[in-house]
Amino acid sequence: MSETKRAASPLLKVDDIHVYYGSIHAIKGVSFEVNEGEIVTLIGANGAGKSTTLNTVSGLLKPRMGMITFRGESIVGMGASRIVAKGMALCPEGRRVFQQMTVRENLEMGGFTRPAYEIPASLEDVFKRFPRLKEREKQVAGTLSGGEQQMLAMGRALMSKPQLLMLDEPSMGLAPILVEQIFDIIKELHEAGVTILLVEQNAQMALSIANRAYVLGTGKITISGNAEDVLADDRVRAAYLGG
Repeated sequence: MSETKRAASPLLKVDDIHVYYGSIHAIKGVSFEVNEGEIVTLIGANGAGKSTTLNTVSGLLKPRMGMITFRGESIVGMGASRIVAKGMALCPEGRRVFQQMTVRENLEMGGFTRPAYEIPASLEDVFKRFPRLKEREKQVAGTLSGGEQQMLAMGRALMSKPQLLMLDEPSMGLAPILVEQIFDIIKELHEAGVTILLVEQNAQMALSIANRAYVLGTGKITISGNAEDVLADDRVRAAYLGG
């Protein structure tokens, strides 16, 4: 694993956020940081609040309390499209590609915050990283396999040239061989300079590639530290790694 690169200040800082769904207190004072050049992972059981946390950071939900800063600027209350333009992209849980659009049209949608003259080069970059997408450029996205749709969702997020890429359960529902491929791609993106915030139920895989980790339990951070230390924690091994 590469050494954690420490920025003078965190690229992303989440400070004591509280998020509600109606009267349900879903996120209860979560705080964490992502430094430039890191892979940081959030792990936890279903319903722990992982996706809610990412959706709040990306502007899809608004915290009732707390602060979120990106590159030193508060982004609380900022619209999701403005946050994308600032340099942050979310690859959502369940892939959520535009089913009736072609692969190319999906990718072009991902570049909506970039100047039009940048789109061809961005498309070329994505096709180099995901040759399968190039082969299926004109295919309707809804007819792709699950693994291909995950690649498309990741490629679409990369079209905005993010400084911070947030991935929500990228391995969900994929066969083991495809999980390996997706994690290889995540490592390649990291090596290419993309900072990554990874939400993942496959704790073993996530902790094996991350620099640092936070464990979420029912809306709160319960464990945090270097990924190697979290991987070795008996509580984590018992809860997420089968002992």
